[in-house]
Amino acid sequence: MPRYPVPLGFVFRSRAKEEKAQTADKALVTDSTQSRHPEAPKGRPTPKRSEAQSQRRSVANTSMTRKDAAKRQREERRAALEKQRQALAGGDERYLPARDKGPVRKFARDFIDSRFNIAEFFLPMAVVILVLSMVQVPALQNIALLLWLIVIVLIVLDSVVTGFRLKKQLAERFPDAPKRGAVAYALMRSLQMRRLRLPKPQVKRGERP
Repeated sequence: MPRYPVPLGFVFRSRAKEEKAQTADKALVTDSTQSRHPEAPKGRPTPKRSEAQSQRRSVANTSMTRKDAAKRQREERRAALEKQRQALAGGDERYLPARDKGPVRKFARDFIDSRFNIAEFFLPMAVVILVLSMVQVPALQNIALLLWLIVIVLIVLDSVVTGFRLKKQLAERFPDAPKRGAVAYALMRSLQMRRLRLPKPQVKRGERP
């Protein structure tokens, strides 16, 4: 028997402290021995190998989906260009480029296509003049120079008259529609040979647009 009695509160406090300390030590040992996957979120167990493989496959499928999306975009762009090419050949307003859309631009094209324009013969006449100027005959070279001046003057005069008439027709037919650039658009078309024009002519020569 001890000489001095031991208080009961001291005994219960010491046992409680020892149990808490043992519990804390076990928790530290358990935390130190358990490894966590670097990609796993905190507080969750390490994912299994099958789950990791499925995650990797999902990432691969995502990259393939992006490739498929890019391929689909290329196909859609190719289809749009094909529709635009067909529209330039057939005159379908829905798929024409922005510079060719609208009733004003269509009337300008028809106005040019319905008449003879001196400017559309510029290319073949320029070839003839170039051949004459290369011949080592002074008389032919003088003729080529004279023809060149005549062609330039005729094209300028014909373009001025055509632009004035077209501008008047546009003002009468489309008083409220924007007509900016329509005359220049038509004159640029008149410089092209009829069979090379795009969109293709929709009216015959001499036919009123």
